[in-house]
Amino acid sequence: MSKSITTLAFFRYSTWYGRVWAFFQMQLAHAHLRSVEGLSFYKLMGSGREMGFNPAPDWSVYALVAVWEDATFAHHFWDHAALARRFRANSTEQWVLYMKVREVKGLWSGGNPFEKSAHLDEGNPLLAVITRATIKPRRLIDFWRYVPTSQRPIAAGCDGLIFTKGIGEAPLLQMATFSLWRDFDALKKFAYQSPEHRVAIEKTKQLGWYKEEMFARFQPYRSDGIWGGKDPLADYLAG
Repeated sequence: MSKSITTLAFFRYSTWYGRVWAFFQMQLAHAHLRSVEGLSFYKLMGSGREMGFNPAPDWSVYALVAVWEDATFAHHFWDHAALARRFRANSTEQWVLYMKVREVKGLWSGGNPFEKSAHLDEGNPLLAVITRATIKPRRLIDFWRYVPTSQRPIAAGCDGLIFTKGIGEAPLLQMATFSLWRDFDALKKFAYQSPEHRVAIEKTKQLGWYKEEMFARFQPYRSDGIWGGKDPLADYLAG
């Protein structure tokens, strides 16, 4: 059990200057992030168009996944760090989600950066999921050919799905989806009652699409900022 927490920040860049600045931060920000106190793991990530996995980049949205030794370090960074201020100054929308780890399986960059939280709130049913994979180069065509089919249930609308976005470290090869659900039952209904999703799971097992994969579930407990003009969790964390 651990006191560590995870933050996932999304930034929207609506100007050409902001988008160019954000693109270069994918390399330049490493020098700052490597020296941040209390930061044990991070990934700077771009995003795909629309929802779920998508090979076409969305140049207006970037993300930062960060694992902190405890919440104090996370709050200090997002409230006071010069880099955090620059992210806010150059973007038109920012949303930072604070989360505790519920469950994790698999590896990310050869290790597991997430530790199950010692302090989950059993009265909080919200569930966030990161599904991340490195796709085998020889399986790229098979994988991306099936993606549109696997995404149909999400595009059609899933009951209990609050938010979803495809994010990634490298185009085509290293992809992830982030999804935010009202509760576990909503996720379970999508995972096991969606024929397209069930087929995707079977194909993953049969064809061995992934060189490395991770599935992590989190309990969101704090939401700062706006996305699409509002805080996506305002109605869920009001209490």
